[in-house]
Formats: sequence, C-alpha cells, structure tokens
Amino acid sequence: MDPEGLALLLPPATLAALADSWLREDCPGPNHAALVTGAAPSQAVLWAKSPGVLAGRPFFDAIFAQVNCQVSWFLPEGSKLVPVARVAEVRGPAHCLLLGERVALNTLARCSGVASAAAAAVQAAREAGWAGHVAGTRKTTPGFRLVEKYGLLVGGAAAHRYDLGGLVMVKDNHVLAAGGVEKAVRGARQVADFALKVEVECSSLQEAVEAAEAGADLVLLDNFKPEELHPTAAALKARFPGVGVEASGGITLANLPQFCGPHIDVISLGMLTQAAPALDFSLKLFAEGTAPVCRAYRS
Repeated sequence: MDPEGLALLLPPATLAALADSWLREDCPGPNHAALVTGAAPSQAVLWAKSPGVLAGRPFFDAIFAQVNCQVSWFLPEGSKLVPVARVAEVRGPAHCLLLGERVALNTLARCSGVASAAAAAVQAAREAGWAGHVAGTRKTTPGFRLVEKYGLLVGGAAAHRYDLGGLVMVKDNHVLAAGGVEKAVRGARQVADFALKVEVECSSLQEAVEAAEAGADLVLLDNFKPEELHPTAAALKARFPGVGVEASGGITLANLPQFCGPHIDVISLGMLTQAAPALDFSLKLFAEGTAPVCRAYRS
C-alpha cells in the first residue's frame, strides 16, 4: 500500500482531538516563553538527523494546525531518510510555532521510529524468502496507539488488532477462566458470529488441535522456540490446512528469520512498538531571506 494514501485512514476529528490533548498536556497553563518570542511571523525547517523511515506527517500537520501554523513538506510519507535531510518547513507566529515544536517533534520521532523498525522487520522476512505477514501487537503506549499502529502500516507491517473489537483473541487466561480450550472457543464463536475471526493462543500441538477442532480461524503459537515451532505448525496444517498460524513471543529483528517458515502465516513482534528507538528530528528557525542551516551538522 502507498504510504501516502494511509493518511485517509485517520479520521480528521480524531486527529484534531489527539493534537489538542497533546498540546494541553504540554502547556495546560500560561506559556511564559511566548513573551520572549512574541507573535512575529516566523519560519523554521524540520531536519532529520538520523536514518530511518519518515512517518507521522498527518499528526505533525494536525498539531501545527491547532496552533495556526502551516506545514510544507519536501519529502513524502514513507521516505527513506538519509541525514541530514531537509524534511519540511513550518510557518506561523513565533510563539505558536514554538508552542507546537516539541509536541510535533515527539510525535514524528516516535511514529518514524516505529515505521523504521517495521520496515527493518519486513525486510528481514523478505530476505529470508518468507512472504507472510509481519505484524505488530496491542503492546502500545496508552493514548498513543493510533500513532504507533499507523507507523506500523507506513513501515509495511500489518497493524494486527487495533483494539479488542477487531478480533476475538482467546488467550491463556481466557482458556483458564472458561474451563478449557473447547469451551473458550465455543463461547468466542458465539460472540464472533460471522463478522469476526477467532484466534486462540496455544502452548502445545494438543492445544492447537483442540482449538482448530473447536472452530478457531487462527492459532497463535506463543513462545515456541524455532525448532519446536515449525514441526508443530506443519503438523497442525497437515490436519487443518485452512487454519492460520501466527508465531509470537521472544521474536526480535535479529532472530526473526529463524521463525520464518512455509507453515507460518503471521509473525507478530511486540518490540516494534515497545522497543523501537525514536528518530532524531529538530526544528530550527531561520531569518527570512537567509539559507536554513542545521547547525549541529554544519561542516
């Protein structure tokens, strides 16, 4: 999917509400620094100072729209960043531009970090000759899920469940509470009806078979070592070729190729959102009529 088109997934009202909440968190009271800068028309350049994938333009735009500033982009969403890159220009009243600066940079840096990790994971899977789905998880930052899920998509990964309503996931605690795999799946199938798929977390081939027999659409083989994962998935697929198999637990960018195999349909990594390092961006004001310079990298 073209990363540029992904912005259409983001409801404008939600973007505006998120931007407003982030700005209110950062400045809930008087902005004393505004008296230092004043309201004179100003301009600043957004510089990318670390390599990775650019992601989060709609959030950056929404934040500056809230403070009456305009953003002009030089690079499209999903671009590969080679430092030092001139990414965008922001114009508006000086006090407004600086009010939005840190919030916008934080959001863009985090979103781009998730997209970069996702792109690296997808690349590792493809280089291993595997064509399945690399996915994220619900291990996201509270209040920031939309940004992180969007970053996954820009990086080429699947977002997986956006929330609990996107899929009926029967985990080990659900099985324990229900009194067994069969009872848990039966209950899940009743609530899922025709609209939702049912996935069951399993820790053994026996549990996976029970789940498939009970009507699960997907089986999550959780925390399996690669040498155990592939024969288990092969045995399950031999009996239930229509059941999807997801591998998760303990998977990193370094060991991901070991989990790629012909009987694995999805590999999910919580680290794509939990451990992705933020990219380094900076926003630097410059005087009208002068050439913008990223001083930290001036030769």
